[in-house]
Amino acid sequence: MFTKITRVAAMVGCALAAGTALAAYPEKPITVVVPFAAGGPTDVVARTLSQAMGTQLKGSLIVENAGGAGGTIGAGKVARAAGDGYTLLFHHIGMSTAPSLYRKLDFKPLDDFIPIGAVVDVPMTLIAKPQTTQTNAKDLLAYIRANKEKINLANAGVGSASHLCGLLLQSAMKTDLTTVPFSGTGPAMTALLGGNVDIMCDQTTNTTGQIKGGKVKAFAVTSKNKLANFPDLPPLASELPGFEVGVWHILYAPKNTPADVVAKLQSALQAAIKDPMFAAKMKELGAEIMSADRQTSAGAKTLLAAEISKWAPIIQAAKVYAD
Repeated sequence: MFTKITRVAAMVGCALAAGTALAAYPEKPITVVVPFAAGGPTDVVARTLSQAMGTQLKGSLIVENAGGAGGTIGAGKVARAAGDGYTLLFHHIGMSTAPSLYRKLDFKPLDDFIPIGAVVDVPMTLIAKPQTTQTNAKDLLAYIRANKEKINLANAGVGSASHLCGLLLQSAMKTDLTTVPFSGTGPAMTALLGGNVDIMCDQTTNTTGQIKGGKVKAFAVTSKNKLANFPDLPPLASELPGFEVGVWHILYAPKNTPADVVAKLQSALQAAIKDPMFAAKMKELGAEIMSADRQTSAGAKTLLAAEISKWAPIIQAAKVYAD
């Protein structure tokens, strides 16, 4: 009898201890790995989210930039991290294209991570160098088709959002263009501003300031409908039926992270998304808040799986690979 009572007491004690540990989480700063350079579109969203989540968790979320290889270096780092809730990954659409783009990948997006929830979907814009003489999307696309041998399409590197949008653009136009990869969004934009490349497709988080400042010429958005930030820009789908691409962002934890920690992070993420500061910043950047069902672990994983299936044939048809 004594042994049985002792065992029950021990079990209760363990349960209470586990509850206390969860209540105390986080007991130290949480590192949020952004697999891209500081100052880029994904980094801006991650830092804004981290600030809002820190308020909810009564702790600190520190962004660490681990760029390179289209986001795979940072993602691999988190895949190998301890599943204790203190190392997270904030990644964009590149998580779904990596399995098709990279011949050697040291992680599996669907197996090595637990999505905490999807956060925002960032539409993209088709922009051109300031010297461009065309004034609307129809004329620009016609010019591109007629002069495809001398058109340079810039991107921020293999696996970047601008690279993926460029692949989809060429596929929809059935036109191959000379692609010029840069080492990041900043250098690609600088080249466009200087007239050294002709066109680029990039996120509103990166292009809004340049468009509104009149430094580049904007022709269309990649969303299904017009954007409030750019009421005069038509959806590219009006010229290329079915064309639609957004750069969604998901927060992940390593695969062995305890379910109760994931649940607490998910709750903090959902509350952070409702934070007026976060909402205002995303509106300013043209980023669209994800629907409530995608702000969950299950909803985010469904999105990731669907996007992996969507991009695989596009990348395979383009025969663009990276080692």
